Amino acid sequence: MTVNFSFEVAATDGRARTGHITTPRGEIRTPAFMPVGTAATVKAMMPESVAATGADILLGNTYHLMLRPTAERIAALGGLHKFMNWQGPILTDSGGFQVMSLADLRKLTEEGVAFRSHIDGSKHMLTPERSMEIQALLGSDIVMCFDECPALPATDKAVADSMELSMRWARRSKEAFGDRPGHALFGIQQGGVTPELRGASAEKLKEIGFDGYAIGGLAVGEGQDAMFGVLDYAPDMLPEDKPRYLMGVGKPDDIVGAVARGVDMMDCVLPSRSGRTGQAWTRRGQVNIKNARHADDSRPLDEECTCPACRNYSRAYLHHVFRAREMISGMLLTWHNLHYYQQLMSGMRRAIADRTFDVWQVRFHAERLDGDIEAL
Repeated sequence: MTVNFSFEVAATDGRARTGHITTPRGEIRTPAFMPVGTAATVKAMMPESVAATGADILLGNTYHLMLRPTAERIAALGGLHKFMNWQGPILTDSGGFQVMSLADLRKLTEEGVAFRSHIDGSKHMLTPERSMEIQALLGSDIVMCFDECPALPATDKAVADSMELSMRWARRSKEAFGDRPGHALFGIQQGGVTPELRGASAEKLKEIGFDGYAIGGLAVGEGQDAMFGVLDYAPDMLPEDKPRYLMGVGKPDDIVGAVARGVDMMDCVLPSRSGRTGQAWTRRGQVNIKNARHADDSRPLDEECTCPACRNYSRAYLHHVFRAREMISGMLLTWHNLHYYQQLMSGMRRAIADRTFDVWQVRFHAERLDGDIEAL
């Protein structure tokens, strides 16, 4: 018997919520951070290592996987979970954002987006129906509606027209998704930074009906103040009994601010991308391991961290292998960053359950203000 997709809020503290999402492939503790496995891999990490950091769910990318190795090939090889050796839940994005930001010579119409691959120049057409087909072939547990995400700043008319188009595509996505027990479809709220457009989008999505709701069109250049301004009202426009997913966010203080405003799920490439470029995220803020100050430092990145990078290696070693361009540098720093992000989520879940989230936030911000430990 197939386990149905469901969501339960276990506790609240202010607008912050903790609970869990149930899927046939396992439970997702919320608030949840999803590491990004763009091309069926979280870069520099083994799947079991990602699981060891505490991640319950990964994100896969429709645009990249449809181009290489193709969704049809992945389906023939047993689906995305088997292909990448990840047994937990997977959420796939719709591909719309990547088409707009990466593809060459794209043409937007009511039908969808025609574009040329950024890899080899081959021609493709991505529509709501094709996006649903690709995500079904991949076998993802949570499927995202196909939408358009305009870059900000944009004119009010451009944002309004884009939102209306995304809502028409949302209805077509729902129709094409069909009846898939155990799989969920999320709608995506658009509307830029305009409350009226956000409200109109939310009403249209609720009329269609989805298993969860994403807040899209943020973290695209508008800045944290503007993003928080939208999050001050946008999550409350969406159903309380469904998960709320903020797409593409973000830095640790972005995540904490989003959770405080009622967001349940987030994703971002930042922890893995930062790890590969010598940046470590710690409770004291960001550490640039390439800096010369670390060359003779025998201390760990963070003495309270239990990840392999902090438990077994010094700052001096991490500095050396980064400067030497050794692969282990990206592996260790990515593991550390993903571990830190999952510890961040775990701490928030406990604080919300204990109704001490305000105290937790004060400590979080105070530690970051202290900055990194003094150089030796």
